[in-house]
Amino acid sequence: MSTRRIAAQAGVSPSTVSLALRNSPKIPAATKQRILKIAKRLGYRPDGKLTELMSHLRLKRTRAREACFGVVSLYPDARPWAHSLHLTRIYDGMVARAEALGYRLEPFWIREPGMTLRRLRSILDARGIEGLLCFGSPGLDDEWPAELDHYAIVSQGLSIKTPLHCVVSHVYNDMWRALDKVYALGYRRPGLVIGRYEEERSAHAYLSVYLGWSHLVLGSPAAIPVLQLDRVEEQPIAAWFAQHRPDVLLFVHHYDALPSFEAILKRQRLRLPQDVGVAVISQNLAGTDFSGLQENQHLIGGWAVELLVSRIMNRDFGIPTNPRIEMVERQWIDGKTLRAQPK
Repeated sequence: MSTRRIAAQAGVSPSTVSLALRNSPKIPAATKQRILKIAKRLGYRPDGKLTELMSHLRLKRTRAREACFGVVSLYPDARPWAHSLHLTRIYDGMVARAEALGYRLEPFWIREPGMTLRRLRSILDARGIEGLLCFGSPGLDDEWPAELDHYAIVSQGLSIKTPLHCVVSHVYNDMWRALDKVYALGYRRPGLVIGRYEEERSAHAYLSVYLGWSHLVLGSPAAIPVLQLDRVEEQPIAAWFAQHRPDVLLFVHHYDALPSFEAILKRQRLRLPQDVGVAVISQNLAGTDFSGLQENQHLIGGWAVELLVSRIMNRDFGIPTNPRIEMVERQWIDGKTLRAQPK
């Protein structure tokens, strides 16, 4: 079945049929639906190898013309990655993978003073930019702007409420893996100390895994009540520890809080790992003695670019009905705050 026969039945050109079959936004929705119905009635089946080849050729032409992705965020500053080691590493991963695939990245500030969304859209369209990489939002209630809903969009993290294709840390596997790790080291009373912001940003996955793992491995009565914190403060941590006496702490918080947490443990005269073990799950553990899991930001950035390229090749534009979520597992760091592996 050729596109020419479908075109003859629909009364349009073969190129219009090709655009409809690729779900292109360049033709009216009604025309697209009419062509797709005719194709289905005629028994059209795409040739996978031919589709792959044509996608490759179209992509090469697209790269030659624009070779650019926009990088945006809902942060209040122009380049949030310039002020955060965590975001810097994600951005570096994006840049490296984009360059390897023949693209460059161009930052755009959505909330720039004097910049309207309508003007930003006109700039992006004038430059032929079809794909946007998003760094998310510092808050948890932001929606993706409706004025920018016709691009291929890939975000990192779950901070934007609008369903988008995104790359995130594999929180479920990370938490389960950390619990299995401390259990294998002989710990039997793991306690969870977590920032409320981290818990909400993970869609409550940390707490869910902790409770589920405790029920399956230790039995429900053995689970220690979770300590959730808005800020890392000594009094609630000391009181919680004195009441429940965990033999290992799983500490989930932003990496900026690690120095304060370490100072609290020292003031409480807790020796690590002799008195209590500590496993940290955070964005970065470099420069600390903590054992635990840190994010693989370079891979997060690289996968975000790969996902965006695939969405453009498949002509998947706009807010997705069924967003794709790629999950990246963290890296285990052997620090000095857990006991040695038993022989």
